[in-house]
Amino acid sequence: MLRNGLEPWHLLVVLAVVVLLFGSKKLPEMARGLGKSMRILKAETKALREDEAPAADAAQGAAQATAAPQQPAADQARQAVTPTTVTKATETPRSATTA
Repeated sequence: MLRNGLEPWHLLVVLAVVVLLFGSKKLPEMARGLGKSMRILKAETKALREDEAPAADAAQGAAQATAAPQQPAADQARQAVTPTTVTKATETPRSATTA
């Protein structure tokens, strides 16, 4: 029964019904309103995607941080020590020498 779906004559019948219901004067106004609403919808979805991207990155980073396996404290301390932190740790702070 609905083998071909919408055929061209179906669209002509729908167009004729719309013209009869709303009249030819109202159709341009309706098209303008539809165009405005489509532009607003497009702008809002674009803004939503831009707002969603940084939040998704932050959520993904937080999820990775919590999903990381816990290392023993000695391993964490060994990884935290770098050559720059070693030299800074061996230097004496000025406040300690003057006090």
